[in-house]
Amino acid sequence: MTAKTPAALCRRFNTLLIANRGEIACRVIRTARAMGLRTVAVYSEADADAVHVALADDAVLLGPARARDSYLNIDRIIEAAKKTGAEAVHPGYGFLSENADFARRCAAEGIVFVGPTAEMMEAMGSKSGSKALMEKAGVPLVPGYHGEAQDEKTLADAAAKIGYPVLAKASAGGGGRGMRVVNSADELSAAIVSAKREALAAFGDDRMLIEKFVLNPRHIEVQIIGDSHGNLISLLERECTLQRRHQKVIEEAPSPTLNAAQREAVCAAARKAAGAVNYVGAGTIEFVSDGKETFFIEMNTRLQVEHPVTELITGVDLVELQLRVAFGEKLPLTQDQITLNGHAIEARVYAENPNKNFMPSVGRIRTWQTPDKVDGLRIDAGYTEGKTVSPNYDAMLAKVIAWAPTRDLAISRLNRGLEETDVRGVITNIPFLSALITHPDVRANRIDTSFIERELAKLTPAETALTELELGAAVGAILQSEKIAAGRDAHSPWRASGWTAVGMRQRNFVFRQAEGERRVALRYGSGSSVLAIDGRELSFASSASARGGLDLVLDGVRHHVAGLLDGHEVYVRTRNGRFEVHWVDPFGTEDEEQAGADRVVAPLPGTVVALLVEEGAAVEKGAAILTLEVMKMEQTLRAPFAGTVKQLKCKVGDIVAEGVELAEIEPKG
Repeated sequence: MTAKTPAALCRRFNTLLIANRGEIACRVIRTARAMGLRTVAVYSEADADAVHVALADDAVLLGPARARDSYLNIDRIIEAAKKTGAEAVHPGYGFLSENADFARRCAAEGIVFVGPTAEMMEAMGSKSGSKALMEKAGVPLVPGYHGEAQDEKTLADAAAKIGYPVLAKASAGGGGRGMRVVNSADELSAAIVSAKREALAAFGDDRMLIEKFVLNPRHIEVQIIGDSHGNLISLLERECTLQRRHQKVIEEAPSPTLNAAQREAVCAAARKAAGAVNYVGAGTIEFVSDGKETFFIEMNTRLQVEHPVTELITGVDLVELQLRVAFGEKLPLTQDQITLNGHAIEARVYAENPNKNFMPSVGRIRTWQTPDKVDGLRIDAGYTEGKTVSPNYDAMLAKVIAWAPTRDLAISRLNRGLEETDVRGVITNIPFLSALITHPDVRANRIDTSFIERELAKLTPAETALTELELGAAVGAILQSEKIAAGRDAHSPWRASGWTAVGMRQRNFVFRQAEGERRVALRYGSGSSVLAIDGRELSFASSASARGGLDLVLDGVRHHVAGLLDGHEVYVRTRNGRFEVHWVDPFGTEDEEQAGADRVVAPLPGTVVALLVEEGAAVEKGAAILTLEVMKMEQTLRAPFAGTVKQLKCKVGDIVAEGVELAEIEPKG
């Protein structure tokens, strides 16, 4: 039986199933519907109320929250397609998007797979296999070992021959998972064990390759797309150098590092790489540059998270091109019709806490506010107010993307978009992103892939003290919350302007922050009010803004601020940044939290993947105790103080809930 040709796997269809979730599912659905297609969403039990489910014409429950029981279950996705009459499947990115078995199964069932064939995926999706193919095609490679032998001695000998530092990484997959930088031979064995375990969990494949770690590297990638008629084009390049743990954080197009000649050279190399397998569909050829030379590192045989920046500088809808290629159409553009217009930059918004080693944050989103639609700003999101961030999936909430005629202006627009985005209920990395893109070295393009690690302390500063502006905003947030509550209760005393419990025309507020307590007095006069702060009296007025947030007048200056009261916690955003402050309510009760700093507890629901000590072992403060896999990333829990491991309260494979004590450490006497 001969393999089907790419053209035989393409045909016109009317119903598209999106085998994914979150913002990419929403993004694909919008373009598909604009093209007149009927759309089908799939979802897990954890995603029953998700945005992509409501956006699609039909939706099918796949199974429990765990990805392997839902989004990674090929049988259930095929069954969903048949049940809904879907003639085609778009895999998005992640999950099954680069799974050759899934593409092959779709073809066998007569379902159009919106992407390359299984054979192309296998040729280019394997980091080892693609490097061998590129070497034969004459595409420059990073020095490394890409062989089949996976024993420890072979990998160690390869690393020694290449020379340290080296990069040990999974042959399958991407997203920074299963990847470790190794600086010496002593580190190699442990790094490979950890990388293999993470790769097996994420991709079901623990094969590794060893590469020379390029010092001060830049990450350059080229967007390509080919049709089933032999046409192949590149849509310029992107730069994704700003990364953390090999996970892209900021992406921009075009690369500010390349000149016109270098741009043409790297794009030509990308077309040569894709042409080596007569590639059909959208894909990305990734390169690493040391500032002088550019080396092929891998191909992603799917749409990328950062594809919007390419769309904004070329005016091309990549999902539309994917679907037209899947219809069997010829590409509507030739290479000389691809032109560069302006600059675009994207930031990935995650539910995570940069001040706590980027710990994922889960929970219900209580507030979701993004800027009004403005020229040059695009927000791709998979969440809205009231939705829940689950620990079972990737923590990305949205992408904020800005376009402008110049890079500097695009950065400023992106920063404004981030500054006006407020997500409450979970902790996000928005302040970190804002600090990152406005860093002088980022604006000047003095960066490499280790930039974030080097500058992390500056990018995650300690909370600063509240100024008069933040205190005024906090008071305004409380008054606005009470006004809204009073509107729901006709008998509320807060309906009477200036009411206080003791009948005085003064109301006192106490706010608690890390550095201590701040006291504010609100004094009501005849037609005017003042705030007394640290002995100063400032004129004060606050009201809901038509733009959202609050219009605050303080000491004669009008400010637009954000303010939100949640229980006793007040969140404010001013020109000085974002602040969390605790309101000591004189009529409420104070619930003190247990810090848990002296216990080894699960920070979030997760799976125990490694125990790194034995009971009875003496450990120093900071010693690694065990490893959890949380939201598809490994996290090592460490000893809070020096002592002896009295008891390990879990075993490898245990699924543990948030806050559960996993090990008991007896302090050193």
